[in-house]
Amino acid sequence: MIKLSLNEEDYLKTIYQISVKQGRSEVSTNEIAKRISLSAASVSDMLKKLAQKELIHYVKYQGVSLTQEGKNIAIDLVRKHRLWETFLVEKLGFSWDEVHEIAEQLEHIQSDKLIERLDEFLGFPAFDPHGDAIPNSRGELIERRKKNLSQIPENQIVKVVAVEENSATFLKHLNKIDIQIGTVIKVLEKADYDKSVEIEMQTTGKRQNISKEIAENLYVVQYVTQKEHEN
Repeated sequence: MIKLSLNEEDYLKTIYQISVKQGRSEVSTNEIAKRISLSAASVSDMLKKLAQKELIHYVKYQGVSLTQEGKNIAIDLVRKHRLWETFLVEKLGFSWDEVHEIAEQLEHIQSDKLIERLDEFLGFPAFDPHGDAIPNSRGELIERRKKNLSQIPENQIVKVVAVEENSATFLKHLNKIDIQIGTVIKVLEKADYDKSVEIEMQTTGKRQNISKEIAENLYVVQYVTQKEHEN
């Protein structure tokens, strides 16, 4: 097994996450630099090291992609991170805005047995507290056909299933306006001027306006009641 520093592992995870989000295997140096807030020159130095260890395919000025081994390591890190976040929220009572930094540390624990026990203890969850899919022990993810809230037409009822932005600041703001994973809302009106969205909380009947930025950071699916599901 290749010995990697925590920083090297973080780079592999970053490349993987960008590639998944962009829907393509190749990622540019500038995309990585922007994601981790470092200069392109600093990123290039690390990419050369990872290429020497045969964890990435890297050609200067042409971008980078993960080798199969690099991808396996990255998926394993994502799996551990999201399982730890789930554990912290479900079993230790942390709020979803508190767990990212802690999970960043825990994801580097090198014990397959511990992670398999953790997965079993949690009941083999498919999604973490932010709605992100958790890879199973074979590295497989459940794909969910979700849409951005900003794309939902007026008068549709939807359920929040994931967030794009998972910073503590954003999640705390969602807490303040009573939006969580599982919240059911109705899209009432979409403003042409600033693209804000008026919504109605289906559990309380409360109405409120949310900004274009918030709407673009919420993912939803069409709401189906238990009765509709049975039919």
